[in-house]
Amino acid sequence: MSGLDIFFLVAYFVAVGAIGYWSSRTSLESSKSYFLGGGGIGWMAIGASLFASNISAEHFIGLAGTGASSGLAVGQFEWIACFMLLLLGWLFVPFYLRTGVFTMPEFLEKRFNSQCRTYLSTVSLIAYIFTKISVAVYAGALVLQTILGWNIWLGAIILIIATGVYTVFGGLRAVIYTDFLQAFILIGGGIFLTAIAITDVGGFGSFIERAEPEFFNLWKAVNHPEFPWTGILFGAPILGLWYWCTDQMIVQRTLAAPDIENARRSTIFAGFLKLLPVFILVLPGIAGRELFPDVAPNQMYATMVNELLPSGIKGLVVAGLLAALMSSLSSVFNSSSTLVVMDFYKRWRPDASERELVRAGQLSTIVLVISGLLWLPFIGLMSDQLYVYLQSVQAYISPPIAAVFLVGILWKRANGRGAINALIAGFILGAIRFVAELGTRAGWITWRPLVAYATINFLHFAILLFVISVFILVLVSLTSAAPSQKHLSMFLTPEQRIDKALGSAKVHRQNVIYSASLVAIVLVFWVIFSPAVL
Repeated sequence: MSGLDIFFLVAYFVAVGAIGYWSSRTSLESSKSYFLGGGGIGWMAIGASLFASNISAEHFIGLAGTGASSGLAVGQFEWIACFMLLLLGWLFVPFYLRTGVFTMPEFLEKRFNSQCRTYLSTVSLIAYIFTKISVAVYAGALVLQTILGWNIWLGAIILIIATGVYTVFGGLRAVIYTDFLQAFILIGGGIFLTAIAITDVGGFGSFIERAEPEFFNLWKAVNHPEFPWTGILFGAPILGLWYWCTDQMIVQRTLAAPDIENARRSTIFAGFLKLLPVFILVLPGIAGRELFPDVAPNQMYATMVNELLPSGIKGLVVAGLLAALMSSLSSVFNSSSTLVVMDFYKRWRPDASERELVRAGQLSTIVLVISGLLWLPFIGLMSDQLYVYLQSVQAYISPPIAAVFLVGILWKRANGRGAINALIAGFILGAIRFVAELGTRAGWITWRPLVAYATINFLHFAILLFVISVFILVLVSLTSAAPSQKHLSMFLTPEQRIDKALGSAKVHRQNVIYSASLVAIVLVFWVIFSPAVL
């Protein structure tokens, strides 16, 4: 890399450090300030943070790589996220803010019982350490190795420690404001690389002609091994519901808003930003297939950065990749420490002071950083299909959680016994699927029924698991006592709903228009990139 590239990298880290220091002066006063940013952060910063914390290094590598091998269909996960963000803002956020919770497991306890809270906290922490942290670090270190020539373990250690430091001292305010900076770096770098890649192919017209038409088709056949249209339409929203509406890392940002309307506006803004990754990550992958046909899919994005970008701009894009990685990791660190403190430590020490809770949060972040470092020697054993691997793992754990949250909000009769039975049954079925799939691939499972169970498309499996979880939740709830009134306090009475609608109709109008516009744009994209038009 040139001196100009190094300048951009250094400038980026200086900016991040300054934001972390500034945030630390105001975020250590109370647990709400540290974990929820004081509850007074604006909708634009929160929306940018929702976007930036979702787009990590594995998205750059995975979306571009899968785009190079399968085409635009992988972008469906990005555009379906637009609908899930609207669902978060219009349905889930009002419930979360009314209950005044810090964590999603805490919400489950208020709605159902403490068993549900413990289950979700435990599953979330395990998933964060062994999937989100390890995969993000591995992907980021791989990029640094390809572009900068760093040793993969040295790069991983430096990144995870640097992220842990500013998260420990800044809390959620530091995370959100660094996300705000990083979102623009991500978008700017992605747009520039896309423009150069398509230009090098010969322009947009030549790009469309040279690529196979099927690569621009969003709707794959039912028997497609990865992205069948049935799985995309009915299965992907289940994964999206879990990730965008119930995952601590995402929802925690909306809880930092001063009120429901700002929280809702932030989800709409994030939805518009989620329109972009298809064009700045997936399309470059398709163009890269034409420019570098012999490059492995997971190496495509890093190769394009190395080969196509001029000096200076390369440093900016590498900064964007580091921004994505650090944003994702900081989100996981902060959200995980919140889970540890609010769902375990505070229950163990209910009389702990505000400063003690903040210190416990900082200590838990350090423990998570160390856990991530200890897991590094095993990262190289992971599959090369990083993005599909992540989606499939989510398909095995998310449906029962999504079912419990959705039914719990839409149906007052759902009770704690039904919820915990659905969660446990869903977890067992998902675990069996995961083990059976590994056994089938390894060749030590040959029993046909189990092989058939293991080879169902992961999105179709998510649909099946969601339906089973809902069935168990409804059946057990109907055959046991109704929930007590204390578990229904977050629901508005009919009179309250009328008063709220009349009092905020003017405020709602803009959000309704923005939401409808977002839905219309996605529907137009669905039609443009369909077999009927291509």
